[in-house]
Amino acid sequence: MADVRVVGIDLGTTNSLVAFMQGDTPVVIPGEDGERLVPSVVAWTDNGVVVGNAARATLLSDSASAVYSAKRLMGRGVDDVQEELKLFPFKLAEDLKPDEVLRVSVGGLLMTPPEISAYVLQQLKRNAERFFGGPVTKAVITVPAYFNDAQRQATKDAGRIAGLEVLRLVNEPTAAALAYGLDKQKDGVIAVYDFGGGTFDVSILKLHEGIFEVVATGGDTHLGGDDIDNLLIAIALDDIAGDLGVDVRANGEVVQAVRKAVIEAKIALSTEDTARLDIALPDGKRYLREITREQFEQLAAVVIGRTAGPCRQALKDANLTVDQIDEVVLVGGSTRIPAVRKLVDDLFGLAARGKKPHTELNPDEVVALGAAVQAQILAGGSAATDDLLLLDVTPLSLGIEALGGVVAKIIQRNSTIPASAVEHFTTGVDGQTNVAIHVVQGEREMAKDCRSLARFDLRNIPPMVAGLPRIEVKFLIDANGILHVSAREQRSGKESEIEVKPTYGLTDEQVETMILDSFDHAETDIEERQLVEAKNEGETILAAVEKGQKHEAWQMLTFDEIEKIEQKTRELKASLQGDDYRVIRQGIEGLDKSTTRFAELMMDSAVSGAMKGKTMTAAGESMGQGPTAPHPFAKAEIDSSGDSSGESAQSPLLQHDPSHGSIPELDEPGP
Repeated sequence: MADVRVVGIDLGTTNSLVAFMQGDTPVVIPGEDGERLVPSVVAWTDNGVVVGNAARATLLSDSASAVYSAKRLMGRGVDDVQEELKLFPFKLAEDLKPDEVLRVSVGGLLMTPPEISAYVLQQLKRNAERFFGGPVTKAVITVPAYFNDAQRQATKDAGRIAGLEVLRLVNEPTAAALAYGLDKQKDGVIAVYDFGGGTFDVSILKLHEGIFEVVATGGDTHLGGDDIDNLLIAIALDDIAGDLGVDVRANGEVVQAVRKAVIEAKIALSTEDTARLDIALPDGKRYLREITREQFEQLAAVVIGRTAGPCRQALKDANLTVDQIDEVVLVGGSTRIPAVRKLVDDLFGLAARGKKPHTELNPDEVVALGAAVQAQILAGGSAATDDLLLLDVTPLSLGIEALGGVVAKIIQRNSTIPASAVEHFTTGVDGQTNVAIHVVQGEREMAKDCRSLARFDLRNIPPMVAGLPRIEVKFLIDANGILHVSAREQRSGKESEIEVKPTYGLTDEQVETMILDSFDHAETDIEERQLVEAKNEGETILAAVEKGQKHEAWQMLTFDEIEKIEQKTRELKASLQGDDYRVIRQGIEGLDKSTTRFAELMMDSAVSGAMKGKTMTAAGESMGQGPTAPHPFAKAEIDSSGDSSGESAQSPLLQHDPSHGSIPELDEPGP
């Protein structure tokens, strides 16, 4: 047995598991009670903190001392979880601010979701250490594919609190594909449909010569079997209040008894035609009800049907039809529901093609088994994993705010991760010494319609003529899906960077809305962007003309040439007062053409001055000509001295490169 074990952990909403590779086969490690599933429940008792089945027993008898489904709270803000709180027996700390980390009031303590999840991870760690007879300090942990940056960070924090070095966060559907991929190393396209207790994910993967590549992902972190449970619980509580005249909603013990009965009925209806609810109530009363599979499926249809939209969108993102899907893998306990399997058959046209979804592996365990495969790859591999490679994708585009509020996308949605991209920019104001960079996430064209991730400043760059600094902005998404952003002014070497760590993240509804809004508003967004860019370019060329009139080349123009330039200048200024980017573009083109000879005269003068005693490279740099033409960059607020004030630096404001034949922005010619 290796000295250092790397285990795979499925940190689930309802249940959690830990697994490892036994030879070439992934195996789930049982707990002290022999059970392989550890309920993701933590309770505070007179005997200390308990996790799993013991905690679930406490939940039924003393709901105020236990917490379950903490995964739903990971990396989210107080405004995001109001609906969940209506059905949870525990309360949040009072006076939480919208951007503040959640703290749950339980057992007389205030605990954050990562701290609660850490107890579950510690229990899994103890199970593994008991099994191996030695320490376990390294792990691969799975997360829903649609977990955003904040939720992933919260998961890593939970691992660190539990005493685990988290080597990798792996998307749950991808882990499932790894588990099945052990026996299916061939080319093909796989859809992974993961419908668990608290989250839904769908991923489209291409498998080629041992390389799994996620080409599209979708899902909903606020959709799962728990939602079916909650729907049935609400109906049962309404029945109890209406039929028996007993309102038990405030009685946590009864609510949890209803939850237990509903879950048992749901499980029974996956194999039986009817199930019976029998719940003890106060004052010796009982709630009895028989429910058929048909009734259950009618009630659950709304929740189950919500999984169809992300599936269709994932296929569209992957540019695939259902006929091109070779295999479908079902993951998560909720996929045992016959109505779910029928929906999957209909969505992917399996029955019509004589195919069935893969259910050979236990759907509750398949994610943990895949995590164990990934753990073995990172630990050095085995014969079964030597040729496997895993590639994930980022679900939303990432970029920075540009001049006029437009978005300069640097990493596109559904880019394979790990991923990095570099863009070069420059300043738009003379003497600018600070640049504020605003990182955003989303699919819309304007920053105001996207999610703000982070802001940071690149400070103390040497004051230079606008357009001369070369600012390299680099985006790096690591293997865990965590974003790192850096900015460096290449001439001076000044640099700054940030690891984007939002306090809390987006709900999946918000992510889906962002994507759908980008489609719904595509035409108006593009028009708004074109208007902003046209105005930016118009202002730039007007500023260049005004500055150029002080140049000696202005005196070399004829009266007619000067009059023409002034006329086109007036026309462009007038067009900038309107909202038609086409008219502005016409004005730019007119002024651009009228200044062609003026630009040539200025360039001739600048070149002759710059070439004196210099190499061609040095001469080019003295005129602001770098190896490649950068985008003019971030305009910070300028104080009266012409320098940029670090305290008043505004959002990064990019503008497009104005050098399209218009007069260059040059200082007086000199050495």
